[in-house]
Amino acid sequence: MIKTVFHSDDVPRQNRLTRFDELQVNSCCPMRVRSDEPENFRATARELDLAAVNVVELTCSSADVRRTPRMIRDHDPELYSIVFPLRGRVDVVQADRRATLSARDFALYDSQRSLQVRIAPEGETATLVRAHLPRVLLPLPARQVDRILAVPMSGRGGVGALLTQFLTSLTAGSACYRPADIPRLSGVAVDLVSATIAHHIDAYTEMPADSRRRALFLRIEAFVQQRLHDPQISPRSIAAAHHISVSYLHRIFRDHGTTVSAWIRRQRLERARRDLADPTLLIMPVHQIATRWGFNDHASFTRAFHAAYDVPPRDYRQHVLRALM
Repeated sequence: MIKTVFHSDDVPRQNRLTRFDELQVNSCCPMRVRSDEPENFRATARELDLAAVNVVELTCSSADVRRTPRMIRDHDPELYSIVFPLRGRVDVVQADRRATLSARDFALYDSQRSLQVRIAPEGETATLVRAHLPRVLLPLPARQVDRILAVPMSGRGGVGALLTQFLTSLTAGSACYRPADIPRLSGVAVDLVSATIAHHIDAYTEMPADSRRRALFLRIEAFVQQRLHDPQISPRSIAAAHHISVSYLHRIFRDHGTTVSAWIRRQRLERARRDLADPTLLIMPVHQIATRWGFNDHASFTRAFHAAYDVPPRDYRQHVLRALM
């Protein structure tokens, strides 16, 4: 589903910057691209179109990308965009603010305002991920969103980490997705962007009830995933940390077709299964992997793993590692 839309190696050196500039000018959100060293310009752009959400991974040498007032007058696609570097540095300038972004920091920009994005301003190259979504899908007051345009936000923890990890995984693993997954992935992306932006403008209570509930579920997911190693994590402690009742917590998970305990167990089993298949962890005993993910009783872990994957954990490890050899 992801496709390469530009690769500088496919273009004569003297035409690379011109061709990439043409691609951006003719995109859904037109921009111009310039470089101080056009003869050395290199770029690879990979695009994933999820209908409502468009995601691009771009690896690019030092470049200056601008959206001018004339471009805005000619065409405003009415988009909000999230951008963050995976490697290198990216500067985003909009609304009289500058966000200097390093790995996993992200910023928001608006297609209806003048914009400058400086990629790898100190030379070398940078890799970034950018996601466009229609402004109408972000259920937050525009005046509130304006406050955080070109403001650096952290993608290293909480909902921000879920957002950057999700968008990164889309570009890294989209070959595993089927066409039927597109509406679901698009919906998750919109919910994550909404929840993250709402968190940063303290507008959570202004979101529609359905969006608030989905955003709360995502916050709870992030909270629990950071604590899967803790055998004491429980519905009561999760509810208390999010200032909700235990019954409301159970209702949220019931709306997602599961229970709190079943969801936690599945997440722990998936982490354990990943570790069992990791050749670098071969010397780690199975019971230590179980403990690592919150299973204090080895027998209970073995039964749960067997029930989930139709094979005992020790046999699963042997089968997977044998296939890798």
